[in-house]
Amino acid sequence: MKPVKALRTRGGLSVRLDARAALVVTLLVAAALAASVALIGTGDYPMSFADVLRTLTGGGTAAQEFIVHDLRLPRVLVALLVGAALALAGAVFQSVSRNPLGSPDVIGLAQGSTAGALLVIVLFQGGTTAVAAGSVGGGILSGAAIYALAWKKGVHGYRFVLVGIAMAAILTAVIGYLLTKANLTDAARATTWMVGSLNGRDWDQVWPLAAACTVLVPLVLGHSRSLRMLEMGDDAAYALGVPVERTRLVTMAAAVLLTSAATAAAGPIAFVALAAPQLARRLTRSTGPNLTAAACTGATLLVTADWASQQLFGADRLPVGALTGMLGGCYLLGLLYTERRGGRI
Repeated sequence: MKPVKALRTRGGLSVRLDARAALVVTLLVAAALAASVALIGTGDYPMSFADVLRTLTGGGTAAQEFIVHDLRLPRVLVALLVGAALALAGAVFQSVSRNPLGSPDVIGLAQGSTAGALLVIVLFQGGTTAVAAGSVGGGILSGAAIYALAWKKGVHGYRFVLVGIAMAAILTAVIGYLLTKANLTDAARATTWMVGSLNGRDWDQVWPLAAACTVLVPLVLGHSRSLRMLEMGDDAAYALGVPVERTRLVTMAAAVLLTSAATAAAGPIAFVALAAPQLARRLTRSTGPNLTAAACTGATLLVTADWASQQLFGADRLPVGALTGMLGGCYLLGLLYTERRGGRI
């Protein structure tokens, strides 16, 4: 039996608390904060753990204040927000599709955001803001197209994933075509953006992403129970009073926007959305989407991967998207092997 506690308030309101899930979330938050401090202290001007903490609390020198608050803290905040947003989006899609492969990386949303950004870079030579807007627009349009093509008296999970895989293939071809039409400078810029990187991120990327997460994260978390019911099947969810199609549409729209905002801020960071929800499920040993744990896992994964890439390869030499892509590819092979042995694919 799982350790689940019931907390009762004075007003008679009863709240169920999964002790293991709460412990996992607490440890993940602590790990994310520790990795964040370590990442802030990493670079051409190294700082100790104590120096970083002292600077964050207003006790550093003028040079340390500039390095931490102007150069490194925005990068860390983008890493945390992007990781949480991608993981939360992945948890929603995996829950809605009832398929561990239901991830923005697999079903074409990341490719849609990339195609939108490349369209702005290649055809219009747009700046940072225009590229971000193109990324968001591409993600929204691809999400709407996948939902419309997968619709047939509702959205069935496997049909949704298959349509998404087909859309990803089409968009990958579009991305290749755009790269062939670009001049050398734009092609190099587009290729760099496509890798997915946290290098050079500043407050201009933090605030829009933070605003999107402030609105969308509570919206998704508020549908946690409904998503849990959806995993039992549409008929069971209907019987339990869940408005199935409305829940599916609202949560998927929020997940598309989270993916698009994260991609606009850091480029297409691979496999965080695929791996984080599954890792969270295994850590908590809980059924359902485990949204809070998934978000914390994604934030911890990305900030730790960025720190590891700098420790292993030197400051800003390996974009974090390349590292997560390599690790995520290995994870995907393991996941496919597990699903095949279980007879699910």
